[in-house]
Amino acid sequence: MPNTTPFETVEFVGAGPGDPDLLTVGALRALQGAGIILHDRLIPQAILALAGPDAQLIDVGKAGFGPSTPQERINDLIVHHATQGARVVRLKAGDTTLFARLDEEVAACDAANIPWRILPGITSAAAAAAALGQSQTSRGRNSSVRYLTGHDVKGFADHDWAALARPGSVAAIYMGKSAARFVQGRLLMHGADPATPVSVIENASRPDQRVLAVTLATLPAILAAADLDGPALIWLGLPPRAAALSHTRKEFA
Repeated sequence: MPNTTPFETVEFVGAGPGDPDLLTVGALRALQGAGIILHDRLIPQAILALAGPDAQLIDVGKAGFGPSTPQERINDLIVHHATQGARVVRLKAGDTTLFARLDEEVAACDAANIPWRILPGITSAAAAAAALGQSQTSRGRNSSVRYLTGHDVKGFADHDWAALARPGSVAAIYMGKSAARFVQGRLLMHGADPATPVSVIENASRPDQRVLAVTLATLPAILAAADLDGPALIWLGLPPRAAALSHTRKEFA
């Protein structure tokens, strides 16, 4: 049965890792046509500047262990503005479907009978792998790759550490800066080689991109000394290629 509500469609839009060149055409069109844009804290000004001149920008960001907009408040704002007839864009960093609490916001729209659609974006793991000059999968090395979060609602997230500790395993760890020592301990406990290459990519794809080339053994200490203040992704099992680092800040340890 077709939807007969007077509401505009809510668009859940992935902003990509930060470089405006990595926006999809669909994302750009959504930004230019939006009346209300509810955006994450990590969306750079260069992307917000692409919004239409009449768009209202509302920061609903979350900061790890810092000030955050409650999820219930975000849900209420989406529903409120959509029911007022505004074209709402919920702009999320990276990809809308990965560690972005999409399900909760879609459920809020469904409960209010508001139509919606999802526009995926490039996730930061893809941009970080590109910064390293690496393929996420490679014949003879790994035929699968895992996307993990360092934290869940209960604290440090648990995973299949035995599988991750095997030689050749490759995994992208989101929100892993404060969980680095926990991750290191679990992997070493399950037999991972301390010399396993690890790369930390801060602000992937952005002008201030920074790459730390470390090992599992040195990861927590180097992270603590580096004092990263931007979003960072940890690639387990992927070292950077030297040729890929010619235009980025890099450190080795």
